[in-house]
Amino acid sequence: MTFAPAPTDPAPTAPAPAASASMAVLSARGLTRTYGDRSAQTVALDGVDLDVRPAESLAIMGPSGSGKTTLLHVLGGILRPTSGTVLHAGTDLARLSDTARTRLRRSAFGFVFQDGQLLPELTALENVILSRMLEGRSRQSASMEAAQWLDRLGLTGLHGRRPGQLSGGQAQRVAIARALAGGPSVVFADEPTGALDQSTSQQVLAVLTDACQEVGASLVMVTHDPHVAAACERTIMMQDGRIAAEHLRGGDAR
Repeated sequence: MTFAPAPTDPAPTAPAPAASASMAVLSARGLTRTYGDRSAQTVALDGVDLDVRPAESLAIMGPSGSGKTTLLHVLGGILRPTSGTVLHAGTDLARLSDTARTRLRRSAFGFVFQDGQLLPELTALENVILSRMLEGRSRQSASMEAAQWLDRLGLTGLHGRRPGQLSGGQAQRVAIARALAGGPSVVFADEPTGALDQSTSQQVLAVLTDACQEVGASLVMVTHDPHVAAACERTIMMQDGRIAAEHLRGGDAR
């Protein structure tokens, strides 16, 4: 699948041959995340080190309760780590105020969730432009960019439909358009195909991975499905809050 470049898109960035903190778009060190008090404490993350390279695709797998979704939320600035650091462009997300982290999530990150989390009362176009307008873009400018993304993702003629008037696959394409509008450096996806049938899942996955590759955005995706993970360049396996294994596409293990 090929996408014609939009005027507002950043130039694609080729994946680097090896990860290091200096070249990573995200660099996590010593991440821990605990819940509860000392008498009944749950350890969701237990000393995670991870670098995400520019424009790479990374799948996070693991059994239920292994910490994969918590890791995604901490990397994306949704949750603060109990300890450790997450650096993005030299800035430690944990040191930012709630307002600054919200602003960062809108400007530098994109998110695609399993259920899309589209606002049901808004049209497809309005769902895409909302965050851009919150960042200060004019409605006209945001609408032009959103329309380009919706068309690129196969939703021509559906801009005015509300989520309830779209199929599951179409709604996820709207969510992908919303995530990519504005040119994020990283797109976070939490089980983005988990609620779709196999055929639709494959189509949405291809749209997501191809679009991120075209615009040079890194993709960090939580999935329980090995076929979905196989679409990514790198897969890490979480176990008990730690990275238990890492595999490169093609079968090589680290």
